Amino acid sequence: MSLDFGRPDDAVGRLIALALDEDVGPGDRTAEAVVPASARGSGLIFAKESLTVSGVSAAARVFRALDPDCELTALKGEGDAAGPGDGVLRVRGSLRAVLTGERTALNLLQRLCGIATLTRRYADALAGTRTRLLDTRKTTPGMRALEKAAVRAGGGTNHRGALFDGILVKDNHAAAAGSIGEAVRRAVQGAHPLLTVEAEVSTPQQIEDALSAGARMLLLDNLGDAELQKAVEQVRGRVPLEASGGMTLDRLPRVAATGVDYVSVGALTHSAPSVDLSLLVEGA
Repeated sequence: MSLDFGRPDDAVGRLIALALDEDVGPGDRTAEAVVPASARGSGLIFAKESLTVSGVSAAARVFRALDPDCELTALKGEGDAAGPGDGVLRVRGSLRAVLTGERTALNLLQRLCGIATLTRRYADALAGTRTRLLDTRKTTPGMRALEKAAVRAGGGTNHRGALFDGILVKDNHAAAAGSIGEAVRRAVQGAHPLLTVEAEVSTPQQIEDALSAGARMLLLDNLGDAELQKAVEQVRGRVPLEASGGMTLDRLPRVAATGVDYVSVGALTHSAPSVDLSLLVEGA
Protein backbone atom coordinates (compact mmCIF):
# COMPACT_ATOMS: atom_id res chain seq x y z
CA MET A 1 0.00 0.00 0.00
CA SER A 2 1.22 3.50 -0.82
CA LEU A 3 2.50 5.90 1.82
CA ASP A 4 2.20 9.69 1.66
CA PHE A 5 5.32 11.32 3.05
CA GLY A 6 4.31 14.90 2.25
CA ARG A 7 6.94 17.59 2.76
CA PRO A 8 9.26 17.82 5.76
CA ASP A 9 7.97 21.35 6.45
CA ASP A 10 4.24 20.57 6.29
CA ALA A 11 2.06 20.41 9.41
CA VAL A 12 2.66 16.70 9.94
CA GLY A 13 6.39 17.08 9.34
CA ARG A 14 6.59 19.88 11.91
CA LEU A 15 4.59 17.80 14.40
CA ILE A 16 6.92 14.83 13.98
CA ALA A 17 10.00 17.03 14.36
CA LEU A 18 8.57 18.46 17.57
CA ALA A 19 7.67 15.02 18.91
CA LEU A 20 11.11 13.60 18.15
CA ASP A 21 12.82 16.60 19.69
CA GLU A 22 10.72 16.07 22.82
CA ASP A 23 11.45 12.35 23.07
CA VAL A 24 14.97 12.04 21.65
CA GLY A 25 16.55 15.44 22.26
CA PRO A 26 20.31 15.19 21.75
CA GLY A 27 20.22 11.40 21.45
CA ASP A 28 18.74 8.02 22.39
CA ARG A 29 21.20 7.02 25.08
CA THR A 30 19.93 3.45 25.37
CA ALA A 31 20.02 2.63 21.65
CA GLU A 32 23.41 4.32 21.26
CA ALA A 33 24.84 2.25 24.10
CA VAL A 34 23.34 -1.09 23.13
CA VAL A 35 22.99 -1.15 19.32
CA PRO A 36 25.98 -0.74 16.98
CA ALA A 37 25.63 2.16 14.55
CA SER A 38 26.04 -0.26 11.63
CA ALA A 39 23.32 -2.68 12.76
CA ARG A 40 20.34 -3.12 10.48
CA GLY A 41 17.07 -4.84 11.18
CA SER A 42 13.33 -4.63 10.84
CA GLY A 43 10.42 -3.87 13.10
CA LEU A 44 6.76 -4.82 12.74
CA ILE A 45 4.01 -2.70 14.20
CA PHE A 46 1.00 -4.92 14.86
CA ALA A 47 -2.44 -4.63 16.43
CA LYS A 48 -3.15 -6.15 19.82
CA GLU A 49 -6.91 -5.59 19.65
CA SER A 50 -9.60 -5.09 17.00
CA LEU A 51 -9.37 -1.60 15.53
CA THR A 52 -9.85 0.65 12.52
CA VAL A 53 -6.58 1.85 11.00
CA SER A 54 -5.51 5.45 10.52
CA GLY A 55 -2.17 7.25 10.60
CA VAL A 56 0.12 4.67 9.00
CA SER A 57 1.79 7.29 6.81
CA ALA A 58 2.42 9.54 9.81
CA ALA A 59 3.98 6.67 11.76
CA ALA A 60 6.12 5.77 8.75
CA ARG A 61 7.35 9.35 8.50
CA VAL A 62 8.78 9.10 12.02
CA PHE A 63 11.16 6.35 10.88
CA ARG A 64 11.93 8.14 7.61
CA ALA A 65 12.90 11.25 9.61
CA LEU A 66 15.43 9.18 11.57
CA ASP A 67 16.65 7.04 8.67
CA PRO A 68 15.97 8.56 5.23
CA ASP A 69 17.04 5.29 3.57
CA CYS A 70 14.78 2.95 5.52
CA GLU A 71 12.33 0.66 3.71
CA LEU A 72 8.71 1.04 4.74
CA THR A 73 5.83 -1.27 3.91
CA ALA A 74 2.25 -0.39 4.82
CA LEU A 75 0.37 -3.60 5.56
CA LYS A 76 -2.92 -1.81 6.27
CA GLY A 77 -4.39 1.35 4.80
CA GLU A 78 -6.69 4.13 5.99
CA GLY A 79 -10.00 2.73 7.15
CA ASP A 80 -8.94 -0.92 7.06
CA ALA A 81 -9.93 -3.23 9.88
CA ALA A 82 -7.19 -4.94 11.87
CA GLY A 83 -7.44 -7.66 14.48
CA PRO A 84 -5.08 -8.94 17.16
CA GLY A 85 -1.78 -9.99 15.59
CA ASP A 86 -2.39 -8.24 12.27
CA GLY A 87 0.61 -6.33 10.94
CA VAL A 88 0.04 -2.64 10.19
CA LEU A 89 3.48 -1.30 9.23
CA ARG A 90 6.91 -2.83 8.68
CA VAL A 91 10.12 -0.81 8.75
CA ARG A 92 13.57 -2.05 7.77
CA GLY A 93 16.76 -0.04 8.09
CA SER A 94 18.99 1.27 10.84
CA LEU A 95 18.12 -0.72 13.95
CA ARG A 96 18.93 2.29 16.08
CA ALA A 97 16.39 4.33 14.10
CA VAL A 98 13.76 1.63 14.51
CA LEU A 99 14.19 1.58 18.28
CA THR A 100 14.51 5.36 18.63
CA GLY A 101 11.37 6.02 16.61
CA GLU A 102 9.30 3.25 18.19
CA ARG A 103 7.50 5.25 20.88
CA THR A 104 6.82 8.36 18.80
CA ALA A 105 5.47 6.28 15.93
CA LEU A 106 3.30 4.21 18.26
CA ASN A 107 2.00 7.28 20.11
CA LEU A 108 0.77 8.76 16.83
CA LEU A 109 -0.63 5.52 15.49
CA GLN A 110 -2.38 4.49 18.69
CA ARG A 111 -4.04 7.89 18.97
CA LEU A 112 -5.18 8.05 15.35
CA CYS A 113 -6.38 4.46 15.21
CA GLY A 114 -8.26 5.14 18.43
CA ILE A 115 -10.15 8.01 16.81
CA ALA A 116 -10.91 5.96 13.69
CA THR A 117 -12.09 3.03 15.82
CA LEU A 118 -14.44 5.15 17.93
CA THR A 119 -15.72 6.97 14.85
CA ARG A 120 -16.53 3.62 13.22
CA ARG A 121 -18.72 2.73 16.21
CA TYR A 122 -20.63 6.00 15.91
CA ALA A 123 -20.94 5.68 12.13
CA ASP A 124 -22.28 2.14 12.52
CA ALA A 125 -24.90 3.45 14.95
CA LEU A 126 -26.20 5.69 12.14
CA ALA A 127 -26.09 2.99 9.47
CA GLY A 128 -29.30 2.78 7.47
CA THR A 129 -30.32 6.37 8.25
CA ARG A 130 -29.90 9.54 6.19
CA THR A 131 -28.14 11.35 9.05
CA ARG A 132 -24.43 11.96 8.58
CA LEU A 133 -21.82 12.00 11.32
CA LEU A 134 -19.70 15.14 11.76
CA ASP A 135 -16.62 15.88 13.84
CA THR A 136 -15.78 19.19 15.55
CA ARG A 137 -12.78 21.45 16.18
CA LYS A 138 -12.22 19.77 19.58
CA THR A 139 -8.91 18.33 18.45
CA THR A 140 -5.42 18.02 19.93
CA PRO A 141 -3.47 21.22 19.14
CA GLY A 142 -1.19 20.60 16.17
CA MET A 143 -2.87 17.31 15.24
CA ARG A 144 -6.09 18.51 13.61
CA ALA A 145 -5.28 17.39 10.07
CA LEU A 146 -4.32 13.91 11.26
CA GLU A 147 -7.27 13.59 13.63
CA LYS A 148 -9.79 14.73 11.03
CA ALA A 149 -8.28 12.24 8.58
CA ALA A 150 -8.82 9.57 11.25
CA VAL A 151 -12.49 10.58 11.48
CA ARG A 152 -12.82 10.08 7.73
CA ALA A 153 -11.10 6.71 8.00
CA GLY A 154 -13.70 5.68 10.57
CA GLY A 155 -16.62 6.62 8.34
CA GLY A 156 -17.31 10.13 9.62
CA THR A 157 -17.46 13.44 7.77
CA ASN A 158 -15.39 16.51 8.55
CA HIS A 159 -17.09 19.70 9.70
CA ARG A 160 -15.16 22.93 9.06
CA GLY A 161 -11.45 22.42 9.43
CA ALA A 162 -10.65 25.75 11.07
CA LEU A 163 -12.03 29.20 11.74
CA PHE A 164 -11.06 30.41 8.28
CA ASP A 165 -13.04 27.94 6.16
CA GLY A 166 -16.55 28.23 7.58
CA ILE A 167 -18.80 30.55 9.58
CA LEU A 168 -20.55 29.26 12.68
CA VAL A 169 -22.34 31.93 14.70
CA LYS A 170 -22.51 30.65 18.29
CA ASP A 171 -24.11 31.92 21.48
CA ASN A 172 -21.12 34.05 22.43
CA HIS A 173 -21.15 35.73 19.02
CA ALA A 174 -24.85 36.42 19.50
CA ALA A 175 -24.12 37.89 22.94
CA ALA A 176 -21.42 40.12 21.47
CA ALA A 177 -23.73 41.32 18.67
CA GLY A 178 -26.82 41.71 20.85
CA SER A 179 -28.91 38.88 19.36
CA ILE A 180 -28.63 35.82 17.14
CA GLY A 181 -30.44 37.65 14.35
CA GLU A 182 -28.03 40.59 14.39
CA ALA A 183 -25.00 38.30 14.58
CA VAL A 184 -26.20 36.29 11.57
CA ARG A 185 -26.98 39.45 9.59
CA ARG A 186 -23.45 40.72 10.18
CA ALA A 187 -21.98 37.35 9.22
CA VAL A 188 -24.02 37.14 6.02
CA GLN A 189 -23.09 40.69 5.07
CA GLY A 190 -19.38 40.15 5.64
CA ALA A 191 -19.03 36.55 4.46
CA HIS A 192 -17.31 35.37 1.33
CA PRO A 193 -20.07 34.15 -1.02
CA LEU A 194 -18.69 30.59 -0.98
CA LEU A 195 -18.83 30.31 2.81
CA THR A 196 -21.95 28.84 4.41
CA VAL A 197 -23.25 30.79 7.40
CA GLU A 198 -24.42 28.40 10.11
CA ALA A 199 -26.06 29.54 13.35
CA GLU A 200 -26.32 27.83 16.71
CA VAL A 201 -29.88 27.98 18.05
CA SER A 202 -31.81 26.43 20.92
CA THR A 203 -35.31 27.95 20.84
CA PRO A 204 -38.08 28.26 18.22
CA GLN A 205 -37.67 32.06 18.24
CA GLN A 206 -33.93 31.81 17.63
CA ILE A 207 -34.61 29.45 14.74
CA GLU A 208 -36.88 31.99 13.06
CA ASP A 209 -34.57 34.91 13.80
CA ALA A 210 -31.56 33.09 12.35
CA LEU A 211 -33.43 32.02 9.23
CA SER A 212 -34.85 35.49 8.67
CA ALA A 213 -31.33 36.92 8.91
CA GLY A 214 -30.04 34.56 6.21
CA ALA A 215 -28.55 31.54 7.97
CA ARG A 216 -28.04 28.68 5.53
CA MET A 217 -27.65 25.94 8.16
CA LEU A 218 -28.69 25.58 11.80
CA LEU A 219 -26.96 23.87 14.70
CA LEU A 220 -29.55 22.65 17.19
CA ASP A 221 -27.64 22.83 20.45
CA ASN A 222 -28.32 20.55 23.42
CA LEU A 223 -31.95 19.79 22.57
CA GLY A 224 -33.82 16.69 23.66
CA ASP A 225 -35.21 14.24 21.13
CA ALA A 226 -38.70 15.70 21.27
CA GLU A 227 -37.32 19.23 20.87
CA LEU A 228 -35.27 18.12 17.86
CA GLN A 229 -38.40 16.66 16.28
CA LYS A 230 -40.27 19.96 16.78
CA ALA A 231 -37.36 21.90 15.28
CA VAL A 232 -37.35 19.67 12.19
CA GLU A 233 -41.07 20.27 11.79
CA GLN A 234 -40.62 24.02 12.27
CA VAL A 235 -37.83 24.36 9.71
CA ARG A 236 -39.62 22.18 7.13
CA GLY A 237 -36.49 21.54 5.08
CA ARG A 238 -35.64 25.18 4.50
CA VAL A 239 -32.01 24.60 5.57
CA PRO A 240 -29.94 21.60 6.71
CA LEU A 241 -30.03 20.85 10.43
CA GLU A 242 -27.19 19.72 12.65
CA ALA A 243 -27.82 18.31 16.12
CA SER A 244 -25.11 18.60 18.76
CA GLY A 245 -24.70 17.98 22.48
CA GLY A 246 -25.11 14.79 24.46
CA MET A 247 -24.77 12.53 21.43
CA THR A 248 -24.10 9.15 22.98
CA LEU A 249 -23.93 5.95 20.97
CA ASP A 250 -27.23 4.60 22.22
CA ARG A 251 -29.00 7.90 21.50
CA LEU A 252 -27.88 8.29 17.87
CA PRO A 253 -30.62 6.14 16.27
CA ARG A 254 -33.30 8.16 18.10
CA VAL A 255 -31.73 11.44 16.99
CA ALA A 256 -31.53 10.23 13.39
CA ALA A 257 -35.22 9.30 13.55
CA THR A 258 -36.10 12.96 14.18
CA GLY A 259 -34.99 13.79 10.64
CA VAL A 260 -31.93 15.96 11.32
CA ASP A 261 -29.36 15.97 8.52
CA TYR A 262 -26.22 15.84 10.66
CA VAL A 263 -25.07 14.85 14.12
CA SER A 264 -21.82 16.37 15.39
CA VAL A 265 -19.86 14.56 18.09
CA GLY A 266 -16.90 16.18 19.83
CA ALA A 267 -16.09 12.91 21.58
CA LEU A 268 -14.76 11.45 18.32
CA THR A 269 -11.58 13.45 18.84
CA HIS A 270 -11.56 14.73 22.41
CA SER A 271 -12.47 11.47 24.15
CA ALA A 272 -11.29 8.63 21.90
CA PRO A 273 -9.12 6.16 23.85
CA SER A 274 -5.84 5.12 22.28
CA VAL A 275 -5.82 1.55 20.99
CA ASP A 276 -3.21 -1.08 21.73
CA LEU A 277 -0.44 -1.57 19.16
CA SER A 278 3.11 -2.75 19.62
CA LEU A 279 6.40 -2.93 17.70
CA LEU A 280 8.38 -6.17 17.53
CA VAL A 281 11.98 -6.19 16.31
CA GLU A 282 12.24 -9.01 13.81
CA GLY A 283 16.00 -9.10 13.61
CA ALA A 284 18.70 -8.31 11.07
